[in-house]
Amino acid sequence: MKKRRAFYKLSLSTLVAVYILILVGGVVRSTGSGMGCPDWPRCFGNWVPPTSVSELPENYKAFYSNYREKKNQRFAKYLRVMGLRETADKILHDKSVLEEADFNPTKTWIEYINRLVGVVIGFMIFALFIASLKFWNTERKLTLVALTTFVLVGFQGWIGSFVVSTNLTPWTITVHMFLALVIVALLVYLVDESDERNTAFYTPLGFWLLIVCMAALLVQVLLGTQVREAIDRVAELAARAEWIQAIQGEFIIHRSFSWVVLLLHVILIVNLRKTTGLKSFPIALIVLILGTILTGVGMATFAVPAFLQPLHLLLATVSFGMQFLLLLKVNKREKTALST
Repeated sequence: MKKRRAFYKLSLSTLVAVYILILVGGVVRSTGSGMGCPDWPRCFGNWVPPTSVSELPENYKAFYSNYREKKNQRFAKYLRVMGLRETADKILHDKSVLEEADFNPTKTWIEYINRLVGVVIGFMIFALFIASLKFWNTERKLTLVALTTFVLVGFQGWIGSFVVSTNLTPWTITVHMFLALVIVALLVYLVDESDERNTAFYTPLGFWLLIVCMAALLVQVLLGTQVREAIDRVAELAARAEWIQAIQGEFIIHRSFSWVVLLLHVILIVNLRKTTGLKSFPIALIVLILGTILTGVGMATFAVPAFLQPLHLLLATVSFGMQFLLLLKVNKREKTALST
């Protein structure tokens, strides 16, 4: 069916675009450009950011610090409504979140490009929702998932504004990243459901092994965010070559748990290859897991080079997407003669 094929292509393109955004976001993080634009959605009050500090008023630091303080007061109100009073108080009483960095045109434009990519993806996901309306009478779940994805992207943008206003408070970055994983999962679902070559390989044991592997990977990602937070704390106090040595506690836990992740995936791949017709997908997953681990080893060995950080994050998120795709396939009961 032509409309299904077109929807599949749009879903796949949007998924790839989201992965590109995650990579760009990793570049923002590794280059310390997260506060390149102190306001949101504009950048220094403009839709096109400045290229020189001379284009800014002399009191720009005080101005944007006050701007973010007012925004944080609103954010704290939302947190209190959700019962997170202690978290709200920390944001309001921690004056470090209001410290304004010196203007850096390179970091400003890196963050600005990140936002532009995000806007493009927002339009793509809106287009995906509009395209899904064609399936309202026949496959309503496609429309509902596309709508959920669109709403979640809007919420992700709203959270992103508070990531900026709180000066990259670690837990807001973590929430921002895990929301991105949820969006990835929803898009993977749309890709799988709209694929005319959709195949099913039902295996209860494989399903539960995948659940365990996904949980382990998410734990490892969470541990990775703790390593990243620890690096942020020591970055200004130690040379790059000393970072890993300075955060041995967080790093050793993260490194050790990677063996658990690898072992679980080896068991999973052996099971899937024995009990299903799946071939290329399991191999791709183990390659992604190995790539994630090796880039982590590279960061530890070569003093956390900036180019490896976004690649490490991208491989982890693509691994999650592959896990979820496999989970969908092994949970389908209808089998076909096709192999993938």
